Amino acid sequence: MTEAVGGDRAGTGGALGAAEAAAPAAAEGPVGTHAETHAESYEVQEAEEERGAAAEPAGSDGVAELALKPALEAVLMVVDEPATAEHLAKVLERRPREVSDALRELADAYTVEGRGFELRLVAGGWRFYTRGDYADAVERFVLDGQQARLTQAALETLAVVAYRQPVSRSRVSAVRGVNCDGVMRTLLQRGLLEEAGTEPETGAILYRTTHYFLERMGLRGLDELPELAPFLPEAEAVEGETQEGMPSFDVDEPSPDSQTEH
Repeated sequence: MTEAVGGDRAGTGGALGAAEAAAPAAAEGPVGTHAETHAESYEVQEAEEERGAAAEPAGSDGVAELALKPALEAVLMVVDEPATAEHLAKVLERRPREVSDALRELADAYTVEGRGFELRLVAGGWRFYTRGDYADAVERFVLDGQQARLTQAALETLAVVAYRQPVSRSRVSAVRGVNCDGVMRTLLQRGLLEEAGTEPETGAILYRTTHYFLERMGLRGLDELPELAPFLPEAEAVEGETQEGMPSFDVDEPSPDSQTEH
């Protein structure tokens, strides 16, 4: 009996010893695997970060390294309105003076070479335009025989606003001697005129020319409008006109034909 019990104990002890011997190995296994998993995760993360950095754009440094004049030409080809030298300098990461000099050199080069286009400073910015010498060819291609010019009434109204701005519709009508509501709406729709607040005394809406007007007229600013004196009639001709030929309504009052004048 004793031997049996001892044998059992020995067997049990052997089993326990084997379990104890196996326990450290079992404990070491998960710990070692966990550490290896972390190391692999770090490696994967670093690889992903490297790939992400490689996939990102080179950044603004590449723009600064571009040749200035070709870069300016490329940008100006896609602008929809004149771009200032300051804006172009910011985009291309150059000094404004450097950009201004390059723009003028390009403009001069196009003129010397007799290109069909020119680079002009209009309304405070630079933009490509077709050269006036080739206007007939451009007009035939674009209009294809259709006339898209302003009427005489629209031109006269636009001139009054340009020289008297800001001005109300009633004053424009007084100068022209006819109701100008329809023409003013047309000019507003075409973007040549815009609202410029109200008149303090009467509350009438005032109008002025737009940036688009300067661009279409090829002017840097309103100070480049031609002087009116050469186009005004002589004093004798003005004195000879009868009062019947003058507008019968006050320039400060709305025109009698318009009930919606502001």
